[in-house]
Amino acid sequence: MAKSYKSLKEDFVSNLSGGGIWEINLVTAVAPAAVLLWSTLQSRQDFFSKYGPLAFLTDFLLNVGAILTASTIYSSSPTALNLLLVLPAVGLYLVPPTSRTRQKRPVHPPPADGRKEQELPERPFVTHYRGSMMVVTCVAILAVDFKVFPRRFAKVETWGTSLMDMGVGSFVFSAGLVSARPVLKARAAEARSSVGASMTAAVRHSLPLMTLGLLRLYSVKGLDYAEHVSEYGVHWNFFFTLALLPPVVAFIQTLPTWLVSVDMIALFVSCVFQAALDSTSVTAYILIAPRDNLFSQNREGLVSVWGYLSIFLVGQAVGFDILPRTGSKLSRSIFGVHLDRPLLTRLLIWSLWYSLLLFLATSYQTLGLQVSRRLANLPYVLWVAAFNCAQLALFCAVETLAFPGLYTTTDQKSERQRYTHATSYILGAFNRNGLAIFLLANLLTGLVNLSTDTLHASRERAMATLFAYATILSIVAASLHWKNISIKL
Repeated sequence: MAKSYKSLKEDFVSNLSGGGIWEINLVTAVAPAAVLLWSTLQSRQDFFSKYGPLAFLTDFLLNVGAILTASTIYSSSPTALNLLLVLPAVGLYLVPPTSRTRQKRPVHPPPADGRKEQELPERPFVTHYRGSMMVVTCVAILAVDFKVFPRRFAKVETWGTSLMDMGVGSFVFSAGLVSARPVLKARAAEARSSVGASMTAAVRHSLPLMTLGLLRLYSVKGLDYAEHVSEYGVHWNFFFTLALLPPVVAFIQTLPTWLVSVDMIALFVSCVFQAALDSTSVTAYILIAPRDNLFSQNREGLVSVWGYLSIFLVGQAVGFDILPRTGSKLSRSIFGVHLDRPLLTRLLIWSLWYSLLLFLATSYQTLGLQVSRRLANLPYVLWVAAFNCAQLALFCAVETLAFPGLYTTTDQKSERQRYTHATSYILGAFNRNGLAIFLLANLLTGLVNLSTDTLHASRERAMATLFAYATILSIVAASLHWKNISIKL
């Protein structure tokens, strides 16, 4: 890669100021809108039960293609795209359902042999949320290198909001959400690991991520690949950030559950970190200090870990609340207070709570702080938390509307069948092997950038490349899912 072209590539993603939060909300609303249409086709017409080539193509166009077009050719008119997805769903509800879908909500008495309901049911709306988040992330990391992807969606330099800034935080929030499941399983079994055992398991989980970080570092430096130094630093990358989180979280999990709740810890860490940014020279050091030693060369990545830790813990706190079956004693809500309310209501409470905190943090009448993904400051943490809770609420609302009797069985086999019936195959595939698909997306992105002049590609060529890339990712994810392969990294 010629040095002049490398500089052009770096300039293309540098010194950007982002866009508005409302536009980001409209663009990302395409994901639940697409799932709404998918769910309507499935619940009213049983369209995806026999999963052949036509069902796969429709699934792909709805849950991958719609997200891709929302961030590219429909980026200036996301409302129109949302209407194109929602109006057909409304029309399908006006058409009588097929005979196969006409069934009353089943009511099952408790099993005669005394078996209990599954404490942690699989939730299609969580799968759809995580799968869609992964699709957005994978699409954006390549699309950002083409001019068809608006600059306001790319990561901002320091202050502001953008689609890709939200993508990074959402990835961490989503990881925190599902990390609650093994903790809840251990609580249900009344099992408690020692600090040493928990830390050993966490380090074992971090080692593959650290290895991926080193491989990315080696490949970027070895291939003289374009890089945005102020994003994480000279040597740091996102895999290193992910690798640092498990040991810290594992230590927190050894604390007694009655002592403190993880959402309180998250808010405490964010507030203390924000106070340090405001009352010391930490902010100036991160933004303008010379890069004259190893720490200063990677200061963005090292310092922002505190913000990402807070995001992870908020995601985990939400997982503790929504993953257990409604009414379960395992469920814990905001600040550890148990709320025996419908799932959608609890998600709306989470969303409103963090939206209120975000308003108080950013309003000129109160703190007047600005969002910064580079610093991972308090407003950024609150924005990511509010956004992801709202997204989960939208996906939950779609599930509640389309599949109202989903959790009425007490038979695990029947509930598994209902989960499969109510879950997009492609989004389930992206969710199942998310980190592996993300790694593949990074490799394909590097391959495309090394072999293609993305800066000067025409609109048509850019879209053809992006759709081919998305198709490869979808086929690989679906193939792994079909072969029942889970790649744990």
